[in-house]
Amino acid sequence: MRRRILATAAAATGILALSACSGGGGGAGGGMDSRGDITIWYSNNDAEIAWGEQMVEAWNADHPDEQITAQEIPAGSSSEEVIGAAITAGNAPCLIFNTSPAAVPGFQRQGGLVNLSDFPDGEDYITERSGDLADQYRSDDGGFYQLPWKSNPVMIFYNKDLFAQAGLDPENPALSTYDEFLQTARTLTSAGVSPYAINPAPTSEFFQSWFDFYPLYAAQTGGTQLVEDGQATFDDENGEAVADFWRTIYSEQLAGNEQYQGDAFADGQAAMAIVGPWAVSVYGDSVNWGAVPVPTEQGTPADETWTFSDAKNVGLFTACENKATAWDVLKFATSEEQDGIWLDETGQMPLRQDLTDTYAEYFAENPAYEQFGDQAARTVEVPNVQNSVEIWQAFRDAYSQAVIFGEGDVSTFLSDAKTQIDQLAGS
Repeated sequence: MRRRILATAAAATGILALSACSGGGGGAGGGMDSRGDITIWYSNNDAEIAWGEQMVEAWNADHPDEQITAQEIPAGSSSEEVIGAAITAGNAPCLIFNTSPAAVPGFQRQGGLVNLSDFPDGEDYITERSGDLADQYRSDDGGFYQLPWKSNPVMIFYNKDLFAQAGLDPENPALSTYDEFLQTARTLTSAGVSPYAINPAPTSEFFQSWFDFYPLYAAQTGGTQLVEDGQATFDDENGEAVADFWRTIYSEQLAGNEQYQGDAFADGQAAMAIVGPWAVSVYGDSVNWGAVPVPTEQGTPADETWTFSDAKNVGLFTACENKATAWDVLKFATSEEQDGIWLDETGQMPLRQDLTDTYAEYFAENPAYEQFGDQAARTVEVPNVQNSVEIWQAFRDAYSQAVIFGEGDVSTFLSDAKTQIDQLAGS
């Protein structure tokens, strides 16, 4: 299953409305030292359920007085909308293993999240587990209101059979620089092996830029977020290079600007896709695929290329009566042993430093995941700033008009979007 946020424009509006609530959210909850039974939610796909069930069984077997009751996150337009509603109602569970970093500022503003740095060992545990990457998940007050949990660093998947049919080298594809990528894309479409060379979703949901513009921007800048220090970063030569690249893709019809109903890569409608390690099991043997890092303007070695993390994290919610138990469960669930089980069950990358060394045996036995394990050390998260969803929606709206549909010029789009996003980040 894809690791993308399954949201709609209506759901995004719901998140914004919930985020605007001030204080009072989250319910009374108990003290930071309270212990006893807790409830947790986890994602509703089979692999994550299997991991969650074994984790809960292992904990419960050793903690008869501090039992976990677990369930899949309730159905809704999006998990973010469901969580926001639970915060407002004061009945959120103790832990949710499906928390989008983009939604955390809104949940925090609602008063729904516990600052994990307030636990005596909270700061040390998080930074020792995730290393320098952890800093991307700090809130404005310096605290951690989410535990960096797991990522799906996105790369370029390509169909080796279609490359070969087009006369391209399927083992050494020319995809490193923008010029190489564009020429390869033109060769694929002119050869007629697929309608499009690559076909990211052209729809307007706030999160869609995480799977076209943002990975390439992360790579082009060597790890810069869309917003840093309260200011948009993309109105410069790097942002323009990335936007011009995608505008060329669309203007030459190397990608479509209408939504494809299905999986374009699986269906052979596109020879390439931007995906994370979840795709290894999804495509399996149905597509003879290869994977390379996202391109940069001049080309960057694979071991120096950054990308978007596509992470989901864990939140500890203020409605929780037994926060000390919840914190201990959270540490247990993200221990080296449980992270190893997680990796084996799901193929998703724990946000843990020295990942490939820690689980060297796993990657040796599962070489298809090794490059994702290496890439996980160089990932960029969405900025942890107020009005996060609004910022991404503003960017997507402007990007869609200028880049996907070619209306107006790129430099004006970047300048106008920066002005709007600076206001949102500072409001």
